[in-house]
Amino acid sequence: MNAPLPPIEDLVACPHCDALHHLPSLGENERAFCARCGSLMVAPRARSFLQVLSLAFSAMILMAAAVFFPFLSISSHGFGHASSVFEVAMAFSDSWYAPLSLAVLMVIVALPALRFAGLIYTLWPLANGHPPWRHAAFVFRMVEESQPWSMAEIFVIGTAVALVKIGGLASISFGPAFWAFCCLIIVNVLKNAYMSKSAIWEAIGKG
Repeated sequence: MNAPLPPIEDLVACPHCDALHHLPSLGENERAFCARCGSLMVAPRARSFLQVLSLAFSAMILMAAAVFFPFLSISSHGFGHASSVFEVAMAFSDSWYAPLSLAVLMVIVALPALRFAGLIYTLWPLANGHPPWRHAAFVFRMVEESQPWSMAEIFVIGTAVALVKIGGLASISFGPAFWAFCCLIIVNVLKNAYMSKSAIWEAIGKG
């Protein structure tokens, strides 16, 4: 005789293969993996909200540096020029390339910044032991749904490929904004490693 199924509200879906699991209460350092695909589902960690919140603040600072500091400088035959990401985007704001420059700013600057701001809004009260703020569920859902459109990492990879192609035509040096982008990618990876989405949703639901 088959055992009765647990209530639907107690089931957790794997974010990769959508398999449903009934997860018991986990200890501080315990993890839960999907029985079908082996993906990590829940990784509760002590002070994880505070860690993710700190990384989100760090990412916001790095994002500001990456946008407004010089990104790279190019020199050839005695002439040189250094530009920031914001200056390059604004250079095309009065031409037919204005929609393209706006789209670039959106996917590499605005969306990542909004996602980090949304994480701060969601986790600030939770990390301090308070109930979630109003509309925290909506904000965190927007943070998750906008992730595929946040392309700061793609921008750095595309820049590196372009620099390889023009490296023989001019002398190129990276500015502080380029390294800020690289640090931003590392911070984003660490943020994803520490963040347990199911724990955040559970905390929001209890609030």
